[in-house]
Parts: sequence; C-alpha cells; structure tokens
Amino acid sequence: MCGNHEWKKLIMVQHWPVTVCEEVKNDCRDPPDYWTIHGLWPDKSEECNRSWHFNLEEIKDLLGEMKQYWPDVIHSSPNRTQFWRHEWEKHGTCAAQVAALSSQKKYFGKGLALYKQLDLNSKLQKLGIRPSINYYHIEDIKDALANVYGVIPKIQCLPPEQGEEVQTIGQIELCITKEDQQLRNCTTLGEPPSSLQEVWPVDVAAADRGLSVCKDGPVFYPPPKKTKH
Repeated sequence: MCGNHEWKKLIMVQHWPVTVCEEVKNDCRDPPDYWTIHGLWPDKSEECNRSWHFNLEEIKDLLGEMKQYWPDVIHSSPNRTQFWRHEWEKHGTCAAQVAALSSQKKYFGKGLALYKQLDLNSKLQKLGIRPSINYYHIEDIKDALANVYGVIPKIQCLPPEQGEEVQTIGQIELCITKEDQQLRNCTTLGEPPSSLQEVWPVDVAAADRGLSVCKDGPVFYPPPKKTKH
C-alpha cells in the first residue's frame, strides 16, 4: 500500500440535513428532520483503489436503511446513488484495508451499525438539545456529547452569512479506532488534528459557504422549515 494511503483512524460523520440544504442551496426539498450519515472516512487517505468501482448490487440488502439513514440529502430523487458511489470510491476503497470493512457491503453496513450504536439523535434529545429558534453555546453541546460518549467530538458549523451574527451547526464527527472500530478521541497528545474536509461531489460552485470547525460562542440549531405543498 502506498504511503499516502495509510491512515490511523476512522471518522464517523453525521450532518444536520436542514443546514446541509442551507449550505448548498440546490434542490433540497423537505430534508429529514433527524441527523443522517455523511460518511465513514479514514483520515488522511482518499481514493486508494480507483479501479474498485461502486456496485449497487452489493448493497441491495441494505438499501432500505441506506435511504433512511444515509440519504443523498441534496437531491430530491430517492433513487440517486451518486452520493454513495462518491463515498465508496473516495473513502470506502481506503477503509477496505481493514478486514471488517473489506467490501462494499461491509463498509456501508458498518456505517449503518455505527449510526445506530451511536444513536446521536436520541442522545441530543435526552440532553435537551433540540432544534430551536433560540441559540445554544457551542461549548455546552461539545461538553454534553463528550460526557455521553466519553470522547471529545468535532463539531462543524456554517459561518454566518453577511448581515447575520450566529454560526449554524451542521456536522458532528466522532472518531473510531482503525483496529476494532471503537470510539476514541479525534486527536492524541502530539498528533495534529485531521484537516480532512469534504464538499459534496456536485454543486461545489453553489457551496459558497463551507463548513468549518465551530468557533466559541452561540450557535443556531435550525428547526426544519415548513414547506407549502
């Protein structure tokens, strides 16, 4: 394996669909009102095997859960698979170095299993952290999640638009050990934090505001917008 394809940890990335739609401003319609999976990413490694193409047949047994928990939030069509293809070819082909993730079914299946195990939606609800027109303090959210999971999460926000003052919560990352896929801190003493970032595979030009690590201070956790039919 090439040196630039070595990685040390996995990052389980979940995002808030309402913020995703605000970020890209594409054809999002009625985004889910619960946190969904963005991806399961090895740090410092991308596109490890460009000849290992995505095959929908290999995950056909997972499609019901994939559409519910790992949806393509940006596009309204429920049959789109471009997002999953992108996640597999960019991240899954690197995660496959580990036996537990060594096929498309194992990789996506592990992502779904971690999503259910971490149960972020319920954890936030129990902590009293719910979408609201009132603001939270980012440190309160981070501390509450750290107490629940026993590790420090990385929280990313959408910076305020011109004329706004408050950042918007968009993504929560929890780090996982490479060997046995258990929770771990995202950084260890002396290890630089991962700078892994991802924009959506399409609509890059539309994403004029990108997610970045939340700054200290107030944060908006936006409720779903009521759409008129």
